[in-house]
Amino acid sequence: MGASRRNEIEEGREKCYRCYRPISSCMCPHVKPIETKTKFVLLMHPKEFQKVKNGTGHMTHVSLPNSELYVGVDFRDHKRVNAILKDTNNLCYVLYPGDDSHNLNEEKIETNGKQVVIFIIDATWSTALKLLKVSTNLQSLSKLSFTHTKSSQFQIKEQPADYCLSTIESTLTILELLNIHGMENIEAKKLESFLDPFKAMIAYQIGCISSSKSDHKNAVRFKKRR
Repeated sequence: MGASRRNEIEEGREKCYRCYRPISSCMCPHVKPIETKTKFVLLMHPKEFQKVKNGTGHMTHVSLPNSELYVGVDFRDHKRVNAILKDTNNLCYVLYPGDDSHNLNEEKIETNGKQVVIFIIDATWSTALKLLKVSTNLQSLSKLSFTHTKSSQFQIKEQPADYCLSTIESTLTILELLNIHGMENIEAKKLESFLDPFKAMIAYQIGCISSSKSDHKNAVRFKKRR
């Protein structure tokens, strides 16, 4: 079966509107939500929204009750985003590396009694940069970053560099660091199971790839017999 035909079938399948995957490969049973003091706002690029098979932004959102998710490129006039930014009770950061970013490995965030809000851009590096350039209301936000020694477990997708993680892996790293700084009090077993839907998705995709290769080999053998 050709790739285009497989895509048509995927698009035609009934979807779970929680994780946005086909019902047949819904990952919601693997999700174990984590309650957080920190609020997370995921800004998803439309290209990521279209990734039914391997997008992790939706997984992150359904795993964090104290989170919001919005799809778009230009958030300058986004009412909800602007409301969050203008709320003086919020202390907002955007997860984005840079020399001027606050490295969460090195120091905790001084909240001064405010609600910490972390904006996470769910996009490729190039589209994330474009989103930030267009969304001028986000440009003045303090940047947040982290240093890690982990490699991405995204076996079905090649990352552009060793330090690149998927959205859900990056979020887990943040949660772990917030825990270390005493800004969160999340049980270790909950953190350990945070990636369960991600791991299940990878296992499912690897299974599909193996099945496809097996079907191809059988088809070749059948042709030879004929």
